Amino acid sequence: MIDESDVVYLDGNSLGRLSHDVVDAVTRVVRDEWGRGLVRSWSEWVDIGTRVGDRIGVGLLGAAPGETIVGDSTTVHLYKALAAACAARPGPIAVDPREFPTDRYVAEGLRPVVPALEPGVAVALRSVVDYRTGEVRDVRADTAAAHALGALTVWDCSHAVGAVPLRLREWDADLAVGCTYKHLAAGPGAPAWLWVRRELQSTLAQPIRGWWGQADRFSMDAPWSPLPGIGAWASGTPNVIGCTAVDAAVGVVLDAGIDAIHRKTMALCAFARDACDALGLSFASPRDPARCGAHVAVRHPSAAAVVLALRARGVVPDLRPPDVVRVGFSPLTTTFVEVWDGLSAMADVVASGAWRSFVDERPSVT
Repeated sequence: MIDESDVVYLDGNSLGRLSHDVVDAVTRVVRDEWGRGLVRSWSEWVDIGTRVGDRIGVGLLGAAPGETIVGDSTTVHLYKALAAACAARPGPIAVDPREFPTDRYVAEGLRPVVPALEPGVAVALRSVVDYRTGEVRDVRADTAAAHALGALTVWDCSHAVGAVPLRLREWDADLAVGCTYKHLAAGPGAPAWLWVRRELQSTLAQPIRGWWGQADRFSMDAPWSPLPGIGAWASGTPNVIGCTAVDAAVGVVLDAGIDAIHRKTMALCAFARDACDALGLSFASPRDPARCGAHVAVRHPSAAAVVLALRARGVVPDLRPPDVVRVGFSPLTTTFVEVWDGLSAMADVVASGAWRSFVDERPSVT
């Protein structure tokens, strides 16, 4: 990974560090394939969404080949999954009011929402890892509860993929989405992925038809005739440079191995818990590291000012209003020394009252 040694970086759960692999891969595609090959390079790019999707799906999601595609943003993929599921089931969407904002906004734009599972629900929308506290949900149990009521499940894996093992088929999940710029470290705004269980691909219809999901892309005036399988869930032309970055970044994660990464994740969470206890900070995540993703929450009533004071000292956590300082890890790159240095700085900012100088400022929220 490319290192900024003067920064204590505790926001890898929002944007992972840049790797040499990504730099090299993007440079090659821009300079050689686009620069020299021009339009002829589409022979190399045409299946990039499903090819990179399979690397994520088979390697990190517990998916079968042909179930995962990379291409759109997380929000667009979420809309596709929810809209397709809603078209197959009557009733409201169950979504916790504390869910990530995009998830709530998309759900509310499609159907009435209810805060929890209840009879008559069409779809249950959940995050595998809580974006504030890092708590990991029991995907198998929650999915079984939804299925018992006749509902489909859509799982947002954005804060989970690349940090904790996922077994979506084994857990009987239906659809899932996730970003690639957090623990997969594919870069800001990198294309997201969509997973659709193979058994549902012939019964659910994705709602954003586009030429890239058409069986014959150059038939032009022909009626819609979708590609078989997950290919039909493509819409527009894939972002080749973005997908190339995803491919390279995922390779780094696969080389390290998700089980080894998860062991590091749990060790970092346990270390952060013990450090918070020793330093007098208010640890607000599950105390069992097996129930925690790759970030932890530290509560303070003036969390925004604390974050600004830390950034002024070269420590980079992030904020989740109203009172959470989120301390995030990139298990591949975050060191235990960074965690201790960052939490020690936070304890000093709190104990000294240094945060008071920042109460009238507003930090950016990532």
